[in-house]
Amino acid sequence: MLFDSLGLSTKILRALADKGYLEPTPIQQQAIPYALQGRDIMASAQTGTGKTAAFTLPILQLLDQRPPPVGKQCLGVRALILTPTRELAAQIGENITEYSTHLALRSLVVFGGVSINPQIMKLRDGVDVLVATPGRLLDLANQRAVALSHVKILVLDEADRMLDMGFIHDIRRVMQLLPIKRQSLMFSATFSDEIKTLAKSLLDDPASVKVAHHNTTSKQITQFVHMVDKKRKCELLSYIIGRNNWQQVLVFTRTKHGANHLAVQLNKNGIDAAAIHGNKSQGARTRALAAFKQGGIRVLVATDIAARGLDIDLLPYVVNYELPQVAEDYVHRIGRTGRASATGKALSLVCVEELSLLREIECFLKKSIPRIALPGYDPENISLSAPSQKRKVGSPSSSPLEIPRTIARLAPRSRHSTQPRRTGSSSGNVGRRRGKQSSR
Repeated sequence: MLFDSLGLSTKILRALADKGYLEPTPIQQQAIPYALQGRDIMASAQTGTGKTAAFTLPILQLLDQRPPPVGKQCLGVRALILTPTRELAAQIGENITEYSTHLALRSLVVFGGVSINPQIMKLRDGVDVLVATPGRLLDLANQRAVALSHVKILVLDEADRMLDMGFIHDIRRVMQLLPIKRQSLMFSATFSDEIKTLAKSLLDDPASVKVAHHNTTSKQITQFVHMVDKKRKCELLSYIIGRNNWQQVLVFTRTKHGANHLAVQLNKNGIDAAAIHGNKSQGARTRALAAFKQGGIRVLVATDIAARGLDIDLLPYVVNYELPQVAEDYVHRIGRTGRASATGKALSLVCVEELSLLREIECFLKKSIPRIALPGYDPENISLSAPSQKRKVGSPSSSPLEIPRTIARLAPRSRHSTQPRRTGSSSGNVGRRRGKQSSR
C-alpha cells in the first residue's frame, strides 16, 4: 500500500515524496482514513510505529480543506495537540513543519521551561495548529493569550504518559475551554482503566485502532541482559561502548541525580556524554539532544520523562543502566530503537537488587530476555546468572549482538578496579522511505 491510496491530497503527498516517504505504517493505514472522515479515534500502538504522522497528516488536510473563519475568529486555534513532554511537543512541531511545506497553514509549539512572552507574541497573529504541553497551555489561557473556543480537532498524544505524570486535572481544565462539538483523537501506547474512563468523556462513538498488544516489543530489536554488580555498571558500560566504538547510545536511569552522575563518570572515562531530565533548562536539553543527533556526543543519559518523545533517526543502541520500576516503561524505553523497519539493540545491565524488576518485565513480555556474560564481569553473586540462558560473549550463539568478537579477546581490568581503561572520545517514523528509514 502507498500513501496515495489513503485519500491524502496532492500537496501532502508531495511533501511526503520530498522526504522520501513511500509506504504508510499499519497505524497510519488504519487511522488516517477514519480521521479524514471526521471520526473520533481511540488508537493504541506500540512506540515507533508512526503515530505522529497518523494524526498530523489528516489534520493538516482537513484544515487545508476548511478555510478559517473571518474576522477576529481567524486568530483562534483550529487544531490542538496536547503532549506530555517538551521534547515530544518539539518533535511533533518539526513533523508538522515538514508535512505542511506546500500548505498555507500556521503552526506553533508552546511548552514550559522557556520565556512565555515570545509565545504570546506569536499567538497574537493566530495559528491553525497548536502543539502544547498542558501546563504551559493553561498559563497562556489564564493570560488570555490563546483562544480555544474555535478548536475543531483535538489530539491527546501519549495519553497514558500524561496520566502517569499527573496531568489529568490539567487535561480536564483544558477540556472546559474547548467547544463541545469537535473531532477528538486519542493516541496511546497502552489503555488502562483510567484512560478508558477519560476516553468515554472525550470521545464520541470513536473508531478503535489497535496495531500491537501493549506488552509486545518490536521484532526488530535484539534484547539482551548482562548480569553485573551494581558498583561495576559504569565500568562495564564504558568498556562496551569504548571497545566496540558505539557512537550513538541512549542510556536510561531512574533518577535525575543518577543521570547526572553517570554522565559525569562517562566523561571521566573518555566517553562524551550529556544528561537530560526535568531539572535541566530547556536550552540545555535542546543543545544536548542536538549534539547527540549530530554526533557531537556519543551517549545521551535520560530519565523516562525526558526521553518520551525523543525521535532519533536509526538510533542503534538503547541501554537500561537501571531497570524501570514499571514493566511497561521497559517497552517504551527500548522502543526508541528499532523504529519503522530499522533494527536496533537493547542492553540491560542488571544487578541483584533488580532481579525482581527483571522478572516482572519478563512476565509482562511473556518471554525471557537472553542473558550474555562478558568474561571478567561476572557478578560476585553467581545466583544472578541463569545457567540455561547465559551465553559467553564471543560464542557463536551470541553473534547477532554484534559486540562479541571485539571484546571477547580483550581482558577487562581486575574485578577490584573501579575505573576502566580510557577509551577516547569520538569526534515521527512516517513509513518506509527511499534508501533508508525514517524513525517516525
